[in-house]
Amino acid sequence: MSVIHPSAHPDTDSGIVRTVLPNGLVVLVTENPSADIVAARILVRGGGRHESPEQAGVANLLATVLTKGTERLSSQDIAERVESVGASLGTEATADYCLLGFKTVSADFAAILALSAEIMQSPSLPTAEIELEQRLTLQGIRSMQEQPFSLAYNQLRQSLHSQSSYAISNLGQEKTVIALDRDALLQYYRANFRPDNTVISIAGRIKAEAALAAIAETFGDWQADAPMDPAAAIAPSPIVTSRCTIAQETQQVIIMLGYQAASVHQADYLGLKLLSTYLGNGLSSRLFVELREKQGLAYDVSAIYPTRVHPSHFVVYMGTAPANVTIAIEGLRQEVERLHQVPLTLEELQISKNKLLGQYALGKQTNGQLAQLYGWYEILNMGVEFDRLFQHNTDALDVETLQDIAHRYFKQDSCLSLVGPEGAIAALPPNI
Repeated sequence: MSVIHPSAHPDTDSGIVRTVLPNGLVVLVTENPSADIVAARILVRGGGRHESPEQAGVANLLATVLTKGTERLSSQDIAERVESVGASLGTEATADYCLLGFKTVSADFAAILALSAEIMQSPSLPTAEIELEQRLTLQGIRSMQEQPFSLAYNQLRQSLHSQSSYAISNLGQEKTVIALDRDALLQYYRANFRPDNTVISIAGRIKAEAALAAIAETFGDWQADAPMDPAAAIAPSPIVTSRCTIAQETQQVIIMLGYQAASVHQADYLGLKLLSTYLGNGLSSRLFVELREKQGLAYDVSAIYPTRVHPSHFVVYMGTAPANVTIAIEGLRQEVERLHQVPLTLEELQISKNKLLGQYALGKQTNGQLAQLYGWYEILNMGVEFDRLFQHNTDALDVETLQDIAHRYFKQDSCLSLVGPEGAIAALPPNI
């Protein structure tokens, strides 16, 4: 059994115990005895951003087959062990990390943790399972090609991010997924699935000492084969084109207006989060009230600003009738431009803060949410103190700061992405 590294210590503000094992694995434990449940998130840095363009989708495919067998256990064995105690266990891959998560009652925590350790450290990656999941992934990609929103979003990201991994859906592309094989999955696994690239976040009815001992027992002997290669930074790419379109016979036109935006590590991140909330979050948001309620232009309207390790994107979008495309585009542009021309009122500022912080608090209600949030902050290299800073720094934002941020980001080049009937797209003025 491995000993706990002496760097284990509670965060005095949050009560979270953070530990670094001798092999470099980071452990976070949040004691929450309100229910007899323990949730865990095992996160591996990388996700899609550690893929090469030629192997886009490899992280997602690996995640789907991770639970399909180990050196000792079959896929059926794993499923039976989880279901026999009423637990849940699943995997996923995102733009910035891969994840194995589980939830179980306290009495079964050690057993499910040991099973998770075996899955993470010795997956068998059976070829038959890879080929099955490969077919399912290709079906998912082809299905996305029939969804106007997905088409518009994908072509917008490709214009904003060029060849970086953020330009492509986590599923990958049809041509890249077809080319993936077991060797590609093993190569990605060996490069990224290693203790010094992994965070285990636990929340629930368990003492920190007991959780740490169990993790040291099951993960303490996990060793990396070679030094970790630093991930290449993704710099913002030039916007290749200001307008990209796809003709598709749909009843509405999807309009997306996108801007390159800050990463989570940049000072403007929280200001952009607040502006996204003001513009597009909920039925009282600026876009909903102005473009849907007052002008009747939008079936659906909102804003997207994903949290990313590297530079992200800020998107406003709507679905509108083909006859309204030109005026709808102008309406979206006017609302974004208004942010750097007209400061928010103090009332608008406070309402947006209340909405953002209220939803943030609601996202910390369950053990699963707590384990996910704190583990995610560690993966982002923000640390658990970002939980407090998020709230404090959001509350400190003022109208002048927000207007300055809007001026920097929304006066830059933007990309317009359209998906809809060919006639509606062809009728657009060339300068719009």
